[in-house]
Amino acid sequence: MGILYTLIIGAICGYIADVLMRDNGFGLFFNIIIGVAGSFVGSWAFAKLGINFSVGQPILDDIIIGASGAIIILFIVGIFRGGGRRRRR
Repeated sequence: MGILYTLIIGAICGYIADVLMRDNGFGLFFNIIIGVAGSFVGSWAFAKLGINFSVGQPILDDIIIGASGAIIILFIVGIFRGGGRRRRR
């Protein structure tokens, strides 16, 4: 059950980050990876900043922290991919 929970929360966090960072178009598998990695990055960043984050529901806490970390990761990936150039739609 723990792995399934991690994959579902990772997919949600990765999707949220992908949409907020202008739909990078990486796909579901990459969104899950970014979401799971984002959970670690978000937890680390919140701990380093001294923020004790809680909105009352543990699942919402996990989603917000994971999405925050995933956004950080996608921001860094965007810098290395040439984030100064905007893609046309």
